[in-house]
Amino acid sequence: MAADGLISLRSNYAPKETMNRLETEIKAKGLSVFARIDHAAGAAQVGLSLPPTELVIFGNAKGGTPLMQAVQTIGIDLPLKALIWQDASGTTWLSYNDPNWLAKRHGLVREGDATVKAMAAALDAMAKAATAPQ
Repeated sequence: MAADGLISLRSNYAPKETMNRLETEIKAKGLSVFARIDHAAGAAQVGLSLPPTELVIFGNAKGGTPLMQAVQTIGIDLPLKALIWQDASGTTWLSYNDPNWLAKRHGLVREGDATVKAMAAALDAMAKAATAPQ
């Protein structure tokens, strides 16, 4: 069962390649990559196993700040994040929170419409470019 507001796309690439492709797309859009967190490596450090699972945190203040000016609590969900993960059957997925859902979650109405729509379109384009066959 899918979580509310979560968009997941099946990738045609292995987890690392999907993440590298996504990072390339993020940077090509002029956004900053703030961190990449390898959850599987963290699990291994404490003697636990986890299929490939890596989070990227990215964005820019020009897009996020106006949303936080309108409703400051949206800062808990910004900067944006995307998770690259591999399921039990070996399929790679790219998942991210839908900016429209985030806006609704925080009660952001008209103030952020254009920004939220732009974020949603950019995330959709980047995710599709990172996961689709060449």
